[in-house]
Amino acid sequence: MNRKPAPPNRHRKKQSLFHWREQLLSRRRFLLAAAGGGLACLFPLASMADKQAMQQDPWPVIDAVQQQLFPGEPGIPGAREINALGYLQFVVNDKTLPQEDRDFILQGTTWLQGMSTKKYRRGFTQLNNNEREQLLRLIAGSEAGENWLSTLLLYIFEALLSDPVYGGNTGEAGWQWLAHTPGFPRPPADKTFVQLLKI
Repeated sequence: MNRKPAPPNRHRKKQSLFHWREQLLSRRRFLLAAAGGGLACLFPLASMADKQAMQQDPWPVIDAVQQQLFPGEPGIPGAREINALGYLQFVVNDKTLPQEDRDFILQGTTWLQGMSTKKYRRGFTQLNNNEREQLLRLIAGSEAGENWLSTLLLYIFEALLSDPVYGGNTGEAGWQWLAHTPGFPRPPADKTFVQLLKI
């Protein structure tokens, strides 16, 4: 006897999609939580000047770090060309992102600013390229610093490869550079991952 398959349960699909994403993030969440404590130990207690710098907008610092991690070259898009910053802002504002992940990303700028002020007496965005490179190599020498930089790189690569509807890969620059043809159909703005979770 041939039976037609039961129609898909939308609620079950939503749960499985959410469960799948949670499994992917669980390892990352553990590493980030462990790294957060490590970063706090890496940097000394902040002075009053450092505390004032810490309250500043974290996004210019993240933008400068992204430029160092993934610079553009002629014919090769960098972090700015693929709008890696805009993509990361989209991710950080996503309500499904665990709070500890959000805190880890943003808190890293505070630690970096403190380290920059201690070593160079200037904030990270005021450093020249060589000083920025030296400072990033210094923090990459610790497990916590390496985890923070790896997290930023992960989101840069997501911005490079994602559909522009999510805020990265402006003008499909990443796809063009990699000669990638996206799958079909592409997500319309009203059916992004975040929108599907609301169903």
